Amino acid sequence: MTRALARAVSDVRSILLDLDSPCWIVADADGIGATSDPAAVVGARVLSAVAPLPPTQLGDSLFRKFHGVRYCYAAGAMANGIASPDMVIALARAGYLASYGAAGVVPTRIDAALTTIRQALGDIPFACNLIHSPTEPALEKAIVDACLRHGVTCIEASAFMNLSPELVRYRVGGLTLGSDGRVHPRHRVIAKVSRAEVAELFLRPAPAAMVRALVETGEITADQARWAESIPMADDITAEADSGGHTDRRPLTVLLPDLIAQRDRMAREWQGPTEVRIGAAGGIGTPQAVAAAFAMGAAYVVTGSINQSSVEADQSETTKALLASSGVADCTMAPSSDMFELGVQVQVLRRGTMFAARAHRLYEAYREYDGIESIPPERRSDLERSIFGRSLDEVWTGCVDYFTERDPGQLAGAERDPKRKMALIFRWYLGLSSGWSIRGESDRTADYQIWCGPAMGAFNSWVAGTYLAAPTNRHVADIAHNLMFGGAYATRVAALRSSGLRLPAHASHYIPELRQ
Repeated sequence: MTRALARAVSDVRSILLDLDSPCWIVADADGIGATSDPAAVVGARVLSAVAPLPPTQLGDSLFRKFHGVRYCYAAGAMANGIASPDMVIALARAGYLASYGAAGVVPTRIDAALTTIRQALGDIPFACNLIHSPTEPALEKAIVDACLRHGVTCIEASAFMNLSPELVRYRVGGLTLGSDGRVHPRHRVIAKVSRAEVAELFLRPAPAAMVRALVETGEITADQARWAESIPMADDITAEADSGGHTDRRPLTVLLPDLIAQRDRMAREWQGPTEVRIGAAGGIGTPQAVAAAFAMGAAYVVTGSINQSSVEADQSETTKALLASSGVADCTMAPSSDMFELGVQVQVLRRGTMFAARAHRLYEAYREYDGIESIPPERRSDLERSIFGRSLDEVWTGCVDYFTERDPGQLAGAERDPKRKMALIFRWYLGLSSGWSIRGESDRTADYQIWCGPAMGAFNSWVAGTYLAAPTNRHVADIAHNLMFGGAYATRVAALRSSGLRLPAHASHYIPELRQ
């Protein structure tokens, strides 16, 4: 059988590539072959068969219907606007859900970005990221306010460890009662989580205390507060495995089934979570990963790192080249800017940059000393010379200018607490390092902070030797199409294999193809 299929491999591959048609593996007097013609099956012995599987059928159809998209595929937000308006627009027009990377972006720029996206897309759905900012609540408020102004009906909530009043305000403030007597969430929430205890927060209704406080301030109505008791905080929960940026680096094969099982357990307690879909993110960089995620029960898949090297990403050509040359082992963990004081880390690219090592040095100093004035002169001089490239006094001046526009409350806290001031100074480096990468500042290449997970290396291996190998050809919609098309192809191959057939390697893998 193996030798006969090897002779028929061109037919097998071409028929499997026709995702809109069935594929039969048949045996007759002339041997074994593949066909999509029902007439050819008559009188032959069918060894195996797979049904049509266009990419639009992968995943949960309710995800497509609920969000108004063609595919169960979303592009997660990349902070500092790396997930740019151009990226959101390109993906949304192609039928995918995409989220603008609002984290770390000043309010005026967020407002301008959402204006651009809304004008380009009209009523086509898209999302905006809301990242948990426990030390800067004003940023969460600014993002929610901007989303409300621009009629953004979907938020991708990321890095939340607890629910915040602003997230609850957005969610509950969009509740309406339909003519069918059911509560409808006009403001949709997709929560990225990597822990079961955080997922539980989104599977339950909004905290009663937060809801009461919002009623008292007039930001939601008493009716909405009552309706909030019957729906969970999220419509979709993304299991964020080994991803770039904020991550616990948990294996997707462990995390995704765990969250699905948790959702189902809670559904037995009350009916709210039954409609919450669970998606998969982290490590999604090849068709096999897409197929595996759907096979494990993911309602949708989310890509991140691989989009950062795309044409539409607001990232420098220098950084895109570094990303396109990375392997699966070229990532490491480093202190995060937005949750520096809490010791939270993010996954970044290690290849071609010294950012991670330098960021760790700053966190060690933060833990060791009570303030800038407590750092021994020799060590302070070393930090100024080897990391900051200027005096800490100059850095503080820059911090004052920055937070005066962004969040003046941070400056008041720093004046009262020397350690808080030190944290803001150290966060200057952590915060600007991603900007240096985005702008491609040549004198700061060694300090580039590039959020990246191992999916980037896996993607590079998959596209090696194809048109997608060059970053200049990596358009996000093409990436999405090839992954979903390839995922459907890989699913059909797996179905044939499950019946005992062995296909040659070159018929078992989908190679990216340029769409005409």
